[in-house]
Amino acid sequence: QVQLVESGGGSVQAGDSLRLSCAASGRTLSNYAMGWFRQAPGKEREFVAANDWSGSITKYADSVKGRFSISRDNAKNTAYLLMNSLTPEDTAIYYCAASRTLLSNRDPSEYGYWGQGTQVTVSS
Repeated sequence: QVQLVESGGGSVQAGDSLRLSCAASGRTLSNYAMGWFRQAPGKEREFVAANDWSGSITKYADSVKGRFSISRDNAKNTAYLLMNSLTPEDTAIYYCAASRTLLSNRDPSEYGYWGQGTQVTVSS
């Protein structure tokens, strides 16, 4: 099993950038596909971005495509989500997740391991 811990969240102004980190332990990150999801108050958890085991194949939600960038450093066992041009609509708790399928996936049910989440708040 792999354990995941997110960090890097905070409160920022609209238009700012923020980078979230997801530190993995217990297993080598290269054995997993990684995904980022978010959940805003009163809404269901939604897909944000994902990449395959190597980080070379990526998927993005339409709402963040062109603004967010998912990456990973397998040597450091850390995944990242770089968020640019943030808007208040991006306010949510952000979760990283790992899947043993090794392939990037938009479906949260494909991910068996989840972090605790980190809060991102964007003010106008």
